[in-house]
Amino acid sequence: MEYAILDIETTGGKYNEEGITEIAIYRFDGDKVIDHFASLVNPEIPIQPFVVKLTGINNKMLRTAPKFHEVAKRIIEITQDAVLVAHNAQFDNRILTTEFDRLGYNFDKKTLCTVELAKQLMPDMASYSLGKLVQALGIPIVNRHRAGGDALATVELFKLLLLKDAKKEMLQQHIKVNPRRNIDSKLLALIKAAPTDIGVYYMHREDGTIIYIGKSKNIQKRLTQHFTNDNRKSKKIQQEVTAISYEKTGNELIALLKESEDIKQLNPKYNRALRKRAFNAQLTSFVDKKGYINLKIEKVDARKKAITTFSSLQSAKKHLENIIGKYALCQKLGGLQNVDKACFSYEIKECLGACIDKEPPNSYNKKVSEFLNNYSYQNQHMLVIDKGRNTQERSVILIEEGSYRGFGYYTLNHQITNPEILKSIIRPMDNNRDAQHILQSYLRKRKVIKIINLEVNHKS
Repeated sequence: MEYAILDIETTGGKYNEEGITEIAIYRFDGDKVIDHFASLVNPEIPIQPFVVKLTGINNKMLRTAPKFHEVAKRIIEITQDAVLVAHNAQFDNRILTTEFDRLGYNFDKKTLCTVELAKQLMPDMASYSLGKLVQALGIPIVNRHRAGGDALATVELFKLLLLKDAKKEMLQQHIKVNPRRNIDSKLLALIKAAPTDIGVYYMHREDGTIIYIGKSKNIQKRLTQHFTNDNRKSKKIQQEVTAISYEKTGNELIALLKESEDIKQLNPKYNRALRKRAFNAQLTSFVDKKGYINLKIEKVDARKKAITTFSSLQSAKKHLENIIGKYALCQKLGGLQNVDKACFSYEIKECLGACIDKEPPNSYNKKVSEFLNNYSYQNQHMLVIDKGRNTQERSVILIEEGSYRGFGYYTLNHQITNPEILKSIIRPMDNNRDAQHILQSYLRKRKVIKIINLEVNHKS
């Protein structure tokens, strides 16, 4: 029996949406290493900051690294007819099989976990984390939290475990078949029938009741994740679901808006997390006694009219720091510094002195008003134009007097600014605070094809 002993570093992030940043594999014949492969991998998604701090791998390092599909053939070759061995094998195997699923390849291997094996063969160890375990056993480890160093340490650990398991009883007991491949034929059929387009999907139980609503850039891929996850909620969904319906949206913004509204209206039993408010912080303004417009970040308060909302206080502060720098505003009047004297921005000549009454209110307020006009769609009439469901189509979102009215689709030869055409194609939607947050957050961070500002007399 031969083994492929591996370690994988990932981007971090949501379950089954992580990407591989580095992989190292040692082919081991039970006596010695007979082949070796290691490479950085471009995951095509950003790395979570805590992972950068842990591993030292950053986005810049991976820009020129091969993408997973470019190293996939080598991974298949070095793992051919081998048992996958890893410290916490369930994680590494899940990441690998997910990546191969995205390529449409069935990567199906038996696995062996050195954590489980060590617990059986050495039950008195203080810790079974790789770093502490190998240190306690006198196994050298270099480049901790890098795939090459961790995989090589796992090789040496596995050699020791093989020696301790003289009759190979524990070894045989812990070799497992990948549970991801035991997908019910019913679920496989649902996956196969689903589109690979972006949109919203609805899971139905036998009586037609919708039990879960989700959105994805690739509905088929997302269903595969649902039906191969082994957490408690996923298992319950897998047992109950009998049919999937879906609605293509053409772009992520409409998918987010539709998912949010449908969950509110239909209240599916497995969407508890998404019933909660999507935002926790807001930006407001007030005029102080000297006539300056002040900006203020605070926790969400439905009694107050927000300029815009944010998912967290931390993201709100980060955005406000950027705004103050861009518009040459004052950190003190932006609520970022609580000082009696001049703000720090004034000291470095980025603030013109509103904090010490040096810049007059009318001059300062003009810049704040410019920010408000550019940043918020409050009181604005506009159309947000983006991709449609096919190449001959565009989507349109109507915002009227700062309120979200709905969305629709039109062919490229339509004159959509015509009020009568707008009336006929717009699908009315609720203008709730979650919808406002989704729109504001999306338009802050992502690009759409274009935004058309409408005159007041163009109201539909």
